[in-house]
Amino acid sequence: MGLLAALLWGGTDFLVGLNARAVGVKRAVFFGQTMGFAIMSMLLIVFPTFILKSMAAPFDIWLIGIAAAVLTVFGALALSKAFALGKASIVAPLVTSYGVVTTLLSWAGGEQISLIQLLCIALCVLGVILSSIHSDSKVPHTTQASSSISFALLAAVFFGTSFWLQGHFVLPVLGPVTMLWLAYLVGLIVMFVMVLKIKEGLKFPPLKNCMALTGVSLMNLGGFSAFAYGAVSGSVSVVTVISTLSGGIAAILGYVFFKERLGKVQVLGVVLVLGGAFVLHLKI
Repeated sequence: MGLLAALLWGGTDFLVGLNARAVGVKRAVFFGQTMGFAIMSMLLIVFPTFILKSMAAPFDIWLIGIAAAVLTVFGALALSKAFALGKASIVAPLVTSYGVVTTLLSWAGGEQISLIQLLCIALCVLGVILSSIHSDSKVPHTTQASSSISFALLAAVFFGTSFWLQGHFVLPVLGPVTMLWLAYLVGLIVMFVMVLKIKEGLKFPPLKNCMALTGVSLMNLGGFSAFAYGAVSGSVSVVTVISTLSGGIAAILGYVFFKERLGKVQVLGVVLVLGGAFVLHLKI
């Protein structure tokens, strides 16, 4: 299930940039939130026990869940912007460094950090620095490329904080299905307000874009579902570790289909980020 999640999320990351460039970052995220909310709502209608069990949860848990959902949607916006501006082969691995944020927040909350975790954090930081260095004169460098790295790291901060809140407070009480529905509901509300300010923001996208947007929404939802199922039926740590391979899968897809070229130093940086994130998740 962890591998399935990695494949689906890797495909999602690969297509996110295409959709963001085609219909705009905010409209692409809005469409995804709408699709996800519709599917999760139908699921809760068919299986109402999920939401009924959650009704007894304390009000503060719901508030934390809403806060986590807001962080997730802003992470999605930053992620889409990063893919729209930069290369998937750099952006996707950088986003997997959200584990650094989760680990640091756990440490701030009183958990002990091992020497291996500290080394992994250092590897991720070094990898981020190397990934942002442009050392190959044959590969053009633009301001957009630098901005994409900033947005990718911002997405990692948002996602890492959201996952920490969910894992420590919300998921044990609400469960993955209700939390996912809440995340899509909050995301839909936030994005609806944003797209209202855009000219023709609510206009239905062209058919060819609708297919790509639907594909991304379904793959993203499928990735979350596979991750949740694997976490419930197996080892959370193992599923989490394998799912981080999505960054590598997206990077490979970017190289194969877009012929994205990286400098040698950037390749080393990407490898360090992926390796550090992989081992770090193994230790969480």
